Amino acid sequence: MPYKSTSELPDSVKDNLREHAQHIYQKAFNSAWKQYADSKAGHDGDTREETAHQVAWAAVKKKYEKDPDSGEWVAKK
Repeated sequence: MPYKSTSELPDSVKDNLREHAQHIYQKAFNSAWKQYADSKAGHDGDTREETAHQVAWAAVKKKYEKDPDSGEWVAKK
């Protein structure tokens, strides 16, 4: 299901990502959700929702990385 706002995102996203990264996640998830609307399964047999979450995390990882020391997601330099 698409997310209308970042407040609807899973706790694992809200609790770990900064606000900007949450917006990236939401936008990418919703886009992937639309893209796979015509198929019951997404990529590699995953469900549409699993695929949309994978796409969303990939989008976040283009701009953010997990700091190995603090474990926090920080903007890439």
